[in-house]
Amino acid sequence: MIKNERIATDLKKEDFYYDLPEEQIAQTPADKRDHSRLMVIDRQSGEIKHKHFYDIIDYLRPEDTLVVNNSKVIPARIFGTDVEKSDRVVEFLLLRRHGDRVWETLVRPGKKAKIGKKFSFGDGLLTGEITDIVEEGNRLITFSVGSADIYPILEKIGNMPLPPYITEKLSDNSRYQTVYAKTEGSAAAPTAGLHFTEELLDRIRAKGIAVVPVMLHVGLGTFRPVKESNVNDHIMHTEYFSISAESAEEINRRRAAGGRVIAVGTTSCRVLESVADENGVLREMADDTGIFIYPGYKFKVVDALITNFHLPESTLLMLVSALYSREKMLEAYKTAVEEKYRFFSFGDAMFIE
Repeated sequence: MIKNERIATDLKKEDFYYDLPEEQIAQTPADKRDHSRLMVIDRQSGEIKHKHFYDIIDYLRPEDTLVVNNSKVIPARIFGTDVEKSDRVVEFLLLRRHGDRVWETLVRPGKKAKIGKKFSFGDGLLTGEITDIVEEGNRLITFSVGSADIYPILEKIGNMPLPPYITEKLSDNSRYQTVYAKTEGSAAAPTAGLHFTEELLDRIRAKGIAVVPVMLHVGLGTFRPVKESNVNDHIMHTEYFSISAESAEEINRRRAAGGRVIAVGTTSCRVLESVADENGVLREMADDTGIFIYPGYKFKVVDALITNFHLPESTLLMLVSALYSREKMLEAYKTAVEEKYRFFSFGDAMFIE
């Protein structure tokens, strides 16, 4: 399991708070993926430009490498009926797979899902039994089918696991999926990638820029709120990631030739920084990561970041503040609020170069 060494800091979670009007929390995606707005931040000059996402190509160089997370969101929210009490319905959010048939889940209400309880999903298409209670009350459930069979069933009975701040129903599930999503397993979308279209990616590749995949299954590790007052005391949930030998070699080669490594999203960033050695060299790897990046962290391989606007006091805001600075990032967020940018999963984007 990958973790970074803790950095001594007096930073408090409230140091990452900002005011956001509720109406600026995006409830639906932009009409077209790449027509969302784009804030471009030049870290050297401090200049901020206001563009649209399709303008990102103007800020990419032929020698650059875009690193994308190709994890695919599964319809991870399912509703189970207690086999013994058919009028009792319990909500399950599948967080991560622990074995061929075993999944860690977030259950509401948890008190209705005691060890030994059995549930039926989708009128019996899927059944499962609670087999353990793990960290923070999450349940392990053992399903009645093998891992090869569960995904088609989830497509029939499951719902996309939209964040709780999105209250409108999603009319097209594909809009909570990147166009390059491939490997099933995420409980939430790697949202920075939602802005890309196939056409934009083709134009980017035609300019000489490499688009290289890594994989991190997004779970609670990304979104778990910081409860501790001191940032240094927060412990990340681990998430499973992988990077192939081909991807590692391509990034290493282009980086050695002088190209920038640009992470698309905080999840891609966490993969790269989990794998890189002190010289920024990557290798093939598959493991769990609990890496926590916050101000004071020294980036080993990531040169720039494409990201969305994140929740106040979140580990994601702490990560982007490590790349720029807390004070400057909060000032940029203040500007984004004043300029009426749209925030969070379906919101606008930022390029920190």
